[in-house]
Amino acid sequence: MLDLRSPYLAQHPLGEAVARILEAALQAVEPAMAVRRALAYDAHQRVLQVAGTRLSVASQGRIWVVAVGKAAYPMAYAAREVLGDHLHGGVVLTKAGHAGPSLPPLEVREAGHPVPDARGVQAAQAIEALLAQARADDLVLLLLSGGGSALLVSPAPPLSLEDLRRTTDLLLASGATITEVNAVRKHLERLKGGQLARLAAPARVVALVLSDVLGDPLDAIASGPAAPDPTTFAEAWAVLVRYGLAERVPRAVRERLQAGLRGEIPETPKPGDLLFARVRHHIVGSVRVAAEAALTEAQCLGFHAAIATTTLEGEAREVGRALAAVLREMAVYGRPLQRPACLIWGGETTVTLGAGPHGRGGRNQELALAAVYPLAGMPGALLVAFATDGTDGPTDAAGAVVDGETLTRAWALGRDPRKALARHDAYDFFAPLGALLRPGPTRTNVNDLTLLLTIS
Repeated sequence: MLDLRSPYLAQHPLGEAVARILEAALQAVEPAMAVRRALAYDAHQRVLQVAGTRLSVASQGRIWVVAVGKAAYPMAYAAREVLGDHLHGGVVLTKAGHAGPSLPPLEVREAGHPVPDARGVQAAQAIEALLAQARADDLVLLLLSGGGSALLVSPAPPLSLEDLRRTTDLLLASGATITEVNAVRKHLERLKGGQLARLAAPARVVALVLSDVLGDPLDAIASGPAAPDPTTFAEAWAVLVRYGLAERVPRAVRERLQAGLRGEIPETPKPGDLLFARVRHHIVGSVRVAAEAALTEAQCLGFHAAIATTTLEGEAREVGRALAAVLREMAVYGRPLQRPACLIWGGETTVTLGAGPHGRGGRNQELALAAVYPLAGMPGALLVAFATDGTDGPTDAAGAVVDGETLTRAWALGRDPRKALARHDAYDFFAPLGALLRPGPTRTNVNDLTLLLTIS
């Protein structure tokens, strides 16, 4: 059973059920299993089967693997297992602490996330060098998962890594959606927004994708390195203007986007480009898959269960208050589900940071923190906010749990949830309560799950 390392949840009447439901969700989107389900290779006929589609590999053709994201290592491990000696080589790039033992002939690298670092630049250069070797009869198996945008960092000259880091910091703190953030990234770098496919040409590219973006838009997941990019320099500039960042980003960033607006820099490859005739994408896991597995497990445990949505978005604190109201309705009136109940929400909220100083936390912890007051005194109700990758913001927690006793326990320790919320300091609020969820890296990433549970 999943070890969430939450002292409070371990003693809670619903603690075991929560662990089992979340474990079922994670197993359904376990990256290695997802790749094994989608991939098979017939060495005798030199046929690669990908999600039911048969692809012939030329007699002299080579198979390369490029894996990028938080789930890159287990995805690459499974691909290596399927392909065996027929795998020519490749690069695996994942978040620091997410890799395992070496995977020859694959080169395993780690880099910084969510803020890009020099290791990401070096890994991107290694991938570019690999793609330069690809021939028309070769096949590049691209394994993508969440986190790829920050990990695969390739500044377009004359931009520097520091220019990208500063811009990323500003965007992440602005409340911009991941799609908006990626629209900017694609126009400041060399591999995002279909440009990896451009470098791989004329080789074929087959991408297996573990989606961390709501609705599974291929151009947004890991900034769509092999997908047509519908965004433009004009849209990237509009994102900066929308969030008041146009004069705050580095000068080199402003100058590149303005040059793009003037048509002095080629656009990223767009839908309809013949480049993509030799590119195929297959979604192998998403928050929908995780939520459906959670639903099945909750029902097996005897809960009246339902999925409310798998497209939850919004400001984390506002969503937290709204979900607390839904949970109170279930606990008091038995609607929309009768007790015992488990209502499942999938998606990804955002946190907008105002003027500092700020504390520690992440979107799931902030969502839970906003629910503390609305749930105060409510018996038999539990809210669980959980990041499926095991990491919520720049902390070692995946989220937090809140019930009707959280406020009383916090007051006893001198903790005020309203002050903590004003400082975006959810981590230090929940830590002394033992209410943080700390499963460690799960090596998958399909957005977030929030569970609303009630007991009879």
